[in-house]
Amino acid sequence: MMTYPIYLKKDGALGWLVLNRPDKRNALTQAMWRAIPDLVAEAENDPQIKLLIMRGASSAAFCAGADIAEFTAIAANPERLRQNQTDMSQAMRALAGMVKPSLALIQGPCIGGGCGLALACDLRYADSTAKFAITPSRLGLVYSLFDTRKLVDAVGPAAAKAMLFTGRVVDAQEARHIGLADAVCPPEALEGAVRDMAAAICAASQVTVRGAKKIIGKILAGATDDSGETRAMFRNAFQGPDHAEGVVAFLEKRKPDFTVS
Repeated sequence: MMTYPIYLKKDGALGWLVLNRPDKRNALTQAMWRAIPDLVAEAENDPQIKLLIMRGASSAAFCAGADIAEFTAIAANPERLRQNQTDMSQAMRALAGMVKPSLALIQGPCIGGGCGLALACDLRYADSTAKFAITPSRLGLVYSLFDTRKLVDAVGPAAAKAMLFTGRVVDAQEARHIGLADAVCPPEALEGAVRDMAAAICAASQVTVRGAKKIIGKILAGATDDSGETRAMFRNAFQGPDHAEGVVAFLEKRKPDFTVS
């Protein structure tokens, strides 16, 4: 068992970004926030990794949020406060901005900044023990537009307001109903469901997966029509090796073996 509070573990085509402070329900220290962009970049730059999965080291918790024990010292030091806000922002943006897809495997508490990290992932799979909350109203804080938008994109403005105005806890079934979780499984079935989805993503053309992620991101950012970039993506895919392999595999009635990583 690794003793680092956060680490990246490689497992074939999967990269597991593990939060590893079980005694603190994986609460995020400033050092952990600061480590996330480099770990994300490591997964992004590894040609063998096709999907990044974020999880807690045990089934007891995904993440209880930022470590409140640090807040008093951080708030008392203006420079450290600015740096902490920068570290949190860079962590969220690094995860959300990945070219490769990402998935959050959620068990137990998924609170505050932990919920923000889950929202920065493309997909969120939870088990029935998962509890979600975003709690700035309990601490007199205001979340950034970037982080708030991720919540609105997932659940819509009304549900986002209800969560942010009250800080209330949302259970797994309600999270599934409002779009905060994409799937909810019994605890014993969650990792299998995640691995099944991961296998399907990894078997697909990564040209398609990453292209679709980029275009959906543009749609969520307000784009309503194609640009020169998206037209080129559409056109160039027809000339790529994955398309050629897909056509041949279809004609030969076999599964394609895509080579673009």
